[in-house]
Parts: sequence; C-alpha cells; structure tokens
Amino acid sequence: MKTRILFVSVLVLIGLGWGITQALGKVAVSTGHRQFGLIFWQTAIAAGLLGLILLVRRKPVPINAATVRFAVILSLIGTIVPNASFYRSVVYLPAGVMAILVSTVPLLTFPIALALGADRFSLARLSGLLAGLAGVALIAFPEASLPSRAVAAYLPVAMIAPLFYAFEANFVASRGMAGMDAVQAMFLASVAGMVITLPLAVGSGESFNILSGFGRPELALLVLSLAHALAYSGYVWLASRAGAVFAAQCSYIITGTGVLWSMLLLGERYSGWIWAALGCMMVGLMLVQPRPREALASLVHAGDIDAAAAQDAR
Repeated sequence: MKTRILFVSVLVLIGLGWGITQALGKVAVSTGHRQFGLIFWQTAIAAGLLGLILLVRRKPVPINAATVRFAVILSLIGTIVPNASFYRSVVYLPAGVMAILVSTVPLLTFPIALALGADRFSLARLSGLLAGLAGVALIAFPEASLPSRAVAAYLPVAMIAPLFYAFEANFVASRGMAGMDAVQAMFLASVAGMVITLPLAVGSGESFNILSGFGRPELALLVLSLAHALAYSGYVWLASRAGAVFAAQCSYIITGTGVLWSMLLLGERYSGWIWAALGCMMVGLMLVQPRPREALASLVHAGDIDAAAAQDAR
C-alpha cells in the first residue's frame, strides 16, 4: 500500500512539474527574450543539474563517437527544434492551448512508428489519432476558440514541437540510448545543445546574461529548466519501478495541470471550444496508450527503461 502511494505521489509530482513549464515559458518570453538565447540557458541549467546528479552518483559519461552522435541528434530533435517552436509560438498562443497541443505527442508517435514498421496497425489507436486531430481542429477553426483569429496562424508553428518530440520518441525507441542511462544521455544532449545554440544566440542577437537584471522572466526560465530536468528523471525512475504503462499516465496530468497552471499563474480563461478540444485530447490519449505487453517489448528491445520512457515523455 505504501509503495502504491509513493508511485501515485511521484506520478502527480511529475505531472505538476511538466505541466507548469507551459505557463513558465509564457512568462519567460514576456519581456522579449527570444528562442535561441532561452534554449541556451535552458540547456546550460539542465546540464548543471544533471551533471551534479552524475557527480553524486559517481557515474561518468562515456564519450565516444556513438554517444556524441546520439547526443547531437537528440539535442536537435528533442530540444533545439521543438523548443524554438515552443518559444516562438507561446508569445502569441495561450499557455493552456500549448499544454493541450503537447498532448498530441503520443498521438503523433503512432503513425510515425507505423510508417517505420515499428508498430502494428490498431483501429483503437487510429481512433485516438483522429480524436486528437479533432481537438486541434476545435482550436484552429471556430471563430471564438482563440482570443484573436490572427494568432491561429501560429498553431502550425506550435505543432512542430509535438511532431519533433514524436520523432525523438521513435528515434530513441529504435536506437536505444547508445549504452547510456537517461541521466547520462540527457546530460550529454544538454551539453550538445549548449554548444549548438550559443553561436546561434550570439549570431542572431538573441543572447542575454540571465544574471543581469534578474527578474520574473529569468526566474521563470530557471524554474522551467529545473522542473523539466527533474520531471524527466522522475519519469524514468517511475517507469523503471512501476512500469512504462503506469508512468505513461502522466500524459493526462501534464495536459490537465498545464491548463490549470496557466489559469492560476496567468489568469487565462478559455472558450467552450478549447474545453471541447481538451476532452478530445483526453479521449485520444486513452486510446493510444500502450498495452502492457507492448510496453514490456519496448523495455526488452532497448535493454533498459529509456526507450519505453521516451515513447510517452513530454
């Protein structure tokens, strides 16, 4: 009983941690900070935290051609491209809408896996995908769904993030973690992200000193970066002990708390169309969740819990 309570408590904390990142991202861009500068600091903060965890664990990161190549690819498809999409679109779209759109990651993972031959056709999962697309349509098309029809133009930009997270999930599920555990892989990917985004931030004029005039946006970025790193590590820990299927339920909590955090912290309010879209997303998530045997197969395929964790993370 105590173990069950512990697992449920960790699941809720993961959902709360990841859910708040949407609202914090909205705050981080509120004074003009742009994507490459924000991504550089996000990866730097994450690398610092994960590096500290590795030092405490006394577990060095293997550095070779395979791990470096993996880290560069993971940083591009899992951090730089989707985060650039997120920071660009969250300037205009409500944070709660961004939280709803992020829930399409498991939905988009299915057709990509199907195209790669990594999954079998399932009518239930297809129905889940269609429910998710219906949710996106309820946000995009009705006149009263968004504060302004002009911001609907940023929905395709916002959808780049979940699409690349779906690419990342299939990449990790098919390739594994190059012999690393999740903390090692995310640390190395964060370092790669720093190296890649620093010249982009400087060259585009988007670099900034996070300590200079440290205020609400910078604090939001700091908390966002720490919350994301800790939530991901907690997800991997939970998946390894309670199973991938149980851990995957955090998708519901992330979406729901993302909307609630946005209402509490930002004062956002939504039309009936947005609530209907949220309902469609919840139905879609329920239909595409992996079955126990499929989750177990993912664990065996990867040789550890990382591939299964990546399939529903974010």
